[in-house]
Amino acid sequence: MKQRVVVTGMGVMTSLGSELDTFWGNLMEGKSGVSQIEAFDVTEYPTRIAAEIKNFNPEDYGIDKKEARRMDRFVQFAVVASQNAVKDAGIGIGTDVDAERIGVMIGSGIGGLGTWEDQHNILLEKGPKRVSPFFIPMMIANMASGQVSMTTGAKGPNSTAVTACATGTHSIGDSYKLIQRGDADMMICGGAEATIRPTGLAGFCSMRAMSTRNEEPEKASRPFDADRDGFIMGEGSGILVLESLEHAQKRGARIYAEVIGYGMSGDAHHMTEPDPDGAARCMAKALRDGGLEPSQIDYINAHGTSTPVGDRSETTAIKKTFGEHAYKLAVSSTKSMTGHLLGAAGGVEAVILGLTLTNGIIAPTINLDNQDPECDLDYVPNVPRQADVKIALSNSFGFGGHNATIVMKKYEA
Repeated sequence: MKQRVVVTGMGVMTSLGSELDTFWGNLMEGKSGVSQIEAFDVTEYPTRIAAEIKNFNPEDYGIDKKEARRMDRFVQFAVVASQNAVKDAGIGIGTDVDAERIGVMIGSGIGGLGTWEDQHNILLEKGPKRVSPFFIPMMIANMASGQVSMTTGAKGPNSTAVTACATGTHSIGDSYKLIQRGDADMMICGGAEATIRPTGLAGFCSMRAMSTRNEEPEKASRPFDADRDGFIMGEGSGILVLESLEHAQKRGARIYAEVIGYGMSGDAHHMTEPDPDGAARCMAKALRDGGLEPSQIDYINAHGTSTPVGDRSETTAIKKTFGEHAYKLAVSSTKSMTGHLLGAAGGVEAVILGLTLTNGIIAPTINLDNQDPECDLDYVPNVPRQADVKIALSNSFGFGGHNATIVMKKYEA
């Protein structure tokens, strides 16, 4: 018998805040987290803006100075967001919760890019003997899951998804299935990313994938707008604590929402260009997994990156999946405020989905001033909307044609 799975804890680390109340408040105000990049000199780059986390010091969040030096920035983000989520869930791992029954699945699309850059520079300037023995364990993408396991004491299933911008949602969906089939009682899951680095920025700039609206950073990410010119890179982490309903009820946990569906598909199409058929199949699979009709969906947190091709493709996919109901449901892209956190995007947006179902308010798509005629759905422009959202889904699509969709509903005992 399949276990019902609920969300009992959430944590974030974003340019819009690291506390849930602050983060949600900024979304409700339609505040942009995008600004000029300060981490390095961006004078020669076509894009000089990002949703950067300013003045982040891991020691301010309780990470020991020595341990922090052995963690890449993306791992630090994951540890902080996970600790916040575990605290929010009100659990003591190894005391009131069996450590062997709680696992970790936190993915990263790119991993320790900063560590890679720093150590490569040392190799070139000082030679191979000066490269840190911590280079590899700091850089590899699975170390977010590894370090979170070590810092929390979670000894259950431990793994990592690496599926570009679909990573966070795959991590949550896979964790949902682990609990559903009884392999764990709880999972700490989501994504983490820290790619606002010289090579990361240069690579995306060379692809001409990012906005160059440098003089108006807060207006640069504008999904579904006719004047959009690319995405804005973000960084941070979004983490959920998922739990079997039975386990949550036994300990009297507060429940944000219930996860009821998960879909995944591959485009088999192109390295970077999305195929709406693949995204449509992914959403349809998530609906089937949840035993749902398209007409039951009230809200979609879109992948909505603000690229000309991507936003049109997702709009087409939504219409393929939902038919006439596509024009009745609400769709918004919170990347208009958070930027695109790549492998962490799905984690942050799953947190937003949980808060939407809990609070009955839909976060807007800001900067939607001149809607693209080819993007003709209800994208909740510019201001939040009170709504009785009962069932909602979140989309994440990644380079390589990786697609992931999760469905949540308002919790009912």
